[in-house]
Amino acid sequence: MKINVGEVRNCLKSFDFSTLFYEHLGWDKHQATLHIPVGDNTVTLTAIAQKRGFVAFICRSIFDRPTRLMIDNQVTKSIREHFVIYADEPSGQQVWHWVRREAGKPLASRDIRFDVSQSGDPLIQRLERIAVSIEEEEKITLPDIVDRNREAFDVDKVTKKFYERFKAEHTTFLKLIEGFPPPIEVGGKLEPHPDLQWYTSLILNRLMFVYFIQKKGFLDGDTDYLRNRLTMVRQARGKDKFQSFYRYFLLRLFHDGLGKPLEERKLDPVLEKLLGKIPYLDGGFFEVHKLEIDYPDIEIPDKAFEKLFDFFDCYSWHLDERPGQADNEINPDVVGYIFEKYINQKQMGAYYTKEDITEYISKYTLIPYLFDAARKKCAIAFNPDSPLWRLLRNDPDRYIYPAVGHGVTYDYDWINHRDHKRRTEPLSLPAEIEAGVKDVSKRDGWNKPAPEAYALPTETWREVVARRERCMELREKLGKGEVHEINDFITLNLDIWQFARDVINNTEEPELLRAFWHTIAGKIPEKSNENTEPGITILDPTCGSGAFLFAALRILETLYSDCLERMQRFVEDMADKPYHPGQYSDFRKVIGQIEKHPNVTYFIIKSIIINNLFGVDIMEEAVEICKLRLFLKLVAQVETVDQIEPLPDIDFNIRAGNTLVGFASLDQVKQSMESDWVSLQSLPRIEEEAESVDRAFQQFRKQQTIHGGRVTIDDKQELMKRLAKLDNELDRYLAKEYGVNVDKQNDFRVWKESHQPFHWFVEFYGIMNKNGFAIVIGNPPYISKVKVQRLYKLHNYITVDCPDIYANILERASSFLKPTGRTGMIVPLSLTFSSAFSSLRGLLFSTYTANWFSSFARIPAALFNAEVRVRNTIHIGAAGSGERKQYSTVLHRWFESARPHLFWNIRYAPFSPGPYKGLIPKIGFPALSAAYESLFSNTEHTVASFLSQIRTNYVLYFKKSAYNWLNFCRRLPPCFNEKGGRIDHTQFGSVAFRDKDTRDLAFLLLNGKLMYVFWAAIADDFHVTQWMFADFPIDFDSMSSEQCSVLLTMAPQLEALMEANTSYKLNAGKKVGNFNLAKCRSLTDVSDMVFAEHMGFTDVWQDIELAYSQIVRTNIGDATESEELKWPRFCRQLEGRFVLNSGGFMVSGFPG
Repeated sequence: MKINVGEVRNCLKSFDFSTLFYEHLGWDKHQATLHIPVGDNTVTLTAIAQKRGFVAFICRSIFDRPTRLMIDNQVTKSIREHFVIYADEPSGQQVWHWVRREAGKPLASRDIRFDVSQSGDPLIQRLERIAVSIEEEEKITLPDIVDRNREAFDVDKVTKKFYERFKAEHTTFLKLIEGFPPPIEVGGKLEPHPDLQWYTSLILNRLMFVYFIQKKGFLDGDTDYLRNRLTMVRQARGKDKFQSFYRYFLLRLFHDGLGKPLEERKLDPVLEKLLGKIPYLDGGFFEVHKLEIDYPDIEIPDKAFEKLFDFFDCYSWHLDERPGQADNEINPDVVGYIFEKYINQKQMGAYYTKEDITEYISKYTLIPYLFDAARKKCAIAFNPDSPLWRLLRNDPDRYIYPAVGHGVTYDYDWINHRDHKRRTEPLSLPAEIEAGVKDVSKRDGWNKPAPEAYALPTETWREVVARRERCMELREKLGKGEVHEINDFITLNLDIWQFARDVINNTEEPELLRAFWHTIAGKIPEKSNENTEPGITILDPTCGSGAFLFAALRILETLYSDCLERMQRFVEDMADKPYHPGQYSDFRKVIGQIEKHPNVTYFIIKSIIINNLFGVDIMEEAVEICKLRLFLKLVAQVETVDQIEPLPDIDFNIRAGNTLVGFASLDQVKQSMESDWVSLQSLPRIEEEAESVDRAFQQFRKQQTIHGGRVTIDDKQELMKRLAKLDNELDRYLAKEYGVNVDKQNDFRVWKESHQPFHWFVEFYGIMNKNGFAIVIGNPPYISKVKVQRLYKLHNYITVDCPDIYANILERASSFLKPTGRTGMIVPLSLTFSSAFSSLRGLLFSTYTANWFSSFARIPAALFNAEVRVRNTIHIGAAGSGERKQYSTVLHRWFESARPHLFWNIRYAPFSPGPYKGLIPKIGFPALSAAYESLFSNTEHTVASFLSQIRTNYVLYFKKSAYNWLNFCRRLPPCFNEKGGRIDHTQFGSVAFRDKDTRDLAFLLLNGKLMYVFWAAIADDFHVTQWMFADFPIDFDSMSSEQCSVLLTMAPQLEALMEANTSYKLNAGKKVGNFNLAKCRSLTDVSDMVFAEHMGFTDVWQDIELAYSQIVRTNIGDATESEELKWPRFCRQLEGRFVLNSGGFMVSGFPG
C-alpha cells in the first residue's frame, strides 16, 4: 500500500501513533494494558492498534536491549504476535522492537531506531510494508500480517550478504550488455573489455542512485518507480522489443529527464507521461557519457533489468543519517563498500577505510589548520588568557573523551557508545585495588579484567588505573590553563571537534568569527583593493570512493552551520539597539544569500562540495562512485521534492588521473624545457592559458553557488576542451622526459594510456598557484613498486628507493601542501621500522614541523576488516616553521569489542629520531620514552657490542618470529618428525657471544619484558632479526658484581623453567616444540628488575608493565601471575642482598 510519506513522518516526529496506525497504516483500534514485572519495578505497555490479532504496543520509556528481550518474553505469554514501540518523547527517541519466531531456530530480535532529528526513511519504508489498504481489508489474514512484519523488520545484515549477491548480479548484468569490443587477454586469461566493465559500473551506479531517490518519493511520487516503469514499457511496447526499456525509457530518463530542466526537455507526449513528474538533477551524473558516445550501439535486454530489480527489491534503501545508524540496510556507505570490495578488488592496493579512521585523521588535520589560519587573522583572540582558552579551564571534562573518563568524569555507554552520562564524583576504586596504587607490593589481581562500572571492554585493573590517572592529569592540565596551543589537542588526544564548535558558538568577538568563516568559506572582495580569499581546500590524492572527503565534509558542515548561526545571533542582538548601517553588513549579506535557498543544509553541503573538497583517483570508476556518494549526501538533506536544487557539477573537483605522474608546478614545467630553448619560449603562454582556464573554473563554481544559477553543457564542454588542449601540450613535454618520441603517435598514445598523467599545475591551477592545498588526507594504495613499474615509471622522487608506492604518494602529498598546511595518511607499519623506507622517514622529519605517528597491529583485531589484516601507522604532519617535534604511540593491540573507543584512548609521547637510528619508536609513554633516550645517550654499548664476530661455544638461539613473547634459549626446544624422530629446528637463528657470563646475562635480558617492550617499539610486530635485539642499549661490563652474581645464578633456573613449559604444535606432520615464556614471568620479572636498576629504569618500571599488558592481548590463563606471588619469590631469590620497601624494590640502595 502506498502511504503519504510526509504525513507519516510528521506522525512519527510528533509521537502521534494513533493517527499513524488508524489513518495511514489502516490498522484497527485496540485497547489493552499489560503490566510486566522487571526486577523490582513494573513496566506498563499500552496497546495502540491491532490487525487480525497482531498487536502494536507502546511503552513510554526506552530500556536497554536485555530488558527489552525480557519484556518481550513476558508479552508473548499473552499475545504471541506483536511488536513494541519504546518511545521517549522528551529525548525524541523511539525504538521499534520486534522478535522473529521460527520453528527450530533461535529467536532473533530486530530493533529499528528513530530520532526526531533525522528523516526516518528506513522506518517509513518498513511501515509502508505493514500498511493495509481498503481493497486488502476483506482478504488479509493474521499470517499475512505476520509475513509483512517479518518482511518489514527482518532485513538481513547487508555489508556482506549484499556485497556477495552484488558480485553475482554485476557479472550477470555485464554478460547481457552488447555493443562493446570482445574480451582481452590479461595475465593469460580472457577478461571483459575494460570499457564494458566501466559501463556496467556506470549503469549500476545510476540505477542505485535512482533507487535511493525513488524511495524518498521524488520520482512521480512512486516509491517503486523503476519497477513500475519497466512494467508499463513492456505492456506498451512488448517484452524485449528492441530492448525497449533501456533504449526507449532509461536513457531518456537519464539524459532528458534527470539531466535537463523541464523547459529543455523535448519529449513526445507518450514518453512525457511515462516519465511523470521528475526533478531536474544535472550534476553531470546523467549527461551523455563518453562511453555512450564512443559506443552508440549499446544494447541491454529487459530481462537484465528485471533480474536486477528483483535483487534490489530484497533490501531496504534509505538515505537516513540518523545517530547510531544500523548496518542492516542499504545506505550510501554501502556504495563505497561495494566499490572498495568489488570494483576495486584491491587490485590497486586500496582498502575500504572505516569511519573512525577517516574522522580521526580529518579532525586532527582540518581543525588545527583552521585555528592556525584564524590566529593569523585575529591574534588577540588566541592569547593564553583569552576567553577562547578559558573554555578549557571552565569545563575541562567536556574536552576529555568519555571513554578516557569512564568511572571518573563519565559513565561510558557500552551499548550505543554515545549516551554517556556525566559523573559528579569519580567512582571509588575497590580497597584492594586502591591499596596497590601507591604500594606496588600490594598489586594483587591488577592483571585481571575489571568490571563494567570501572572498565572499558577488555580492560584489566592495571589499564583502568592508568587510564584514570591519565584522565586526572588531563583535568588538572586543562584546569590550570596549561593548554593554549591547538597542537596540544593532538598530542593529548582531546576532543578538538567539540572545542572548535564551542569556540565558534561562544565567541563574543565578531573578528574571530570572521576569521573562522573566511578560512572555511573564503572571502569575496567587496572593495577594489581587496583580493579574493579562497576557503580551506581539502585534497585526497587517492580518493577511491570518497571516505576521507566525507569525513571532512561532516566536520566542515557542522562548523559552517555554527558560523552561520553565530552570525545570526550577532545580527539579532542588534535588533533593539542603535547601530551603524554598515555594522555586521557582511554577516547580513551571507545570511541573505543563504535564505534564498529552500533547504539551508542542502546549500551548505553543496557549497562545501564545490569550494572545499577535491579528489583524484587513477580509476575512472572510483571517481564516479565518489561523485555518486556526494550526490546522495545532498539528496539525503531534502524532505520534499520541491526543495531539490540542481546537483553541483563537480567534474572539475573529483578527477581521474595518476597522482604520481604529471607536472605539479610551473617550475617543474620549466625544468622539463631547460634543454629546449624553443619550448622555453612558450612558458609564459602556458602560464597565461592556465590562468585563463582557472578564471573560467572559478566562474563555473560561482555560477553554482553565489550566483545561484546553473552551468550549461556548452559552458562545460568549452572549458573541458581548453583544459584538454593544455593537458595535451604538457603531456608532450613530460613524455620527452620519459624518453618517448612524441612524433611517433602510437608510442605517445601508449605512454599516455599507461601513465595517465595528471598535471596538478593546470588541473588545480588556482590552488597550486596559491601555494597548494591546505589539507591533504587519505589512504594511499599499498602496492609493490615492482608491480607498478610494469604499468608505468616514476621520475624525480626522493623516495625512489622505497619499495611501495605509498611512500611516493606521501612525498607527492608534501609537494601539494601549503607551507602551513596539514596532512594525514594511514599507511603500512613499515613506515616506522623498515630500513627500505628510511628516505621517507627522513622526508617527513625534515618537511613537517611536527609529526604524530600512531601504530596498530593486526591481531587480535585490525583497523581494516578481517580479510585484509594490515598492520598500520597513521601519520599526521604539520608544516610550518618552529621547533621540530615528533610524537609516537605504543603499538596498539586490541580486541574488536574495544574498537568503538580505540581512537579516544590514543596516547602520544615525544621522541627524537636520532637515538633510534632514524626509526619511529612505538612507545607512547613520555617518561619511558625519555628514559630510553637517556639510556641511548649515556650508554655507548649495545647488545651488539658483546657479540662475537667468530663462532664461539657461547651461543644463544632465537626464534625468528614472535607475538606475546620473545624466545631466546641456550638449547633449542625439541622438534620431531612424523615418526617421532628428533629433527633439526628450522625456525631459529643464532648469535655467538664472547664469553659464557655475557651470554647468560643476555639470555635473561632478552627473554624479559624490558626487551619485549623494546622489540615491540622498533620491530614489525612479527619478525625477530638480529638488529632488533642487538641494538638494545646495555653495558654488561659496567654492571656491579652483586648484580651479575644474582643474575648468573638465575640463568640455569630460567632454562629449567622454560624446558618445563615446553608446548608443541603440529606443523605439516612435524611436532614442533616452543618454550612458553609467558609462564616464566615470575622469574624474568625479577631479572628485569635488576636490569632496570642498572639501566636507570626503576622509575619507569610500571610503564614497562603497562606497555607490556597493553601489547600482550591473549588470554594466557595461569601464565599471568600476580605481583603478590612475585614479590616473596623475588625476595627469596635475592637472598636478602636487596631490600624490599613499601615503594617497590631497592637495589644497591636505589629505591624503586
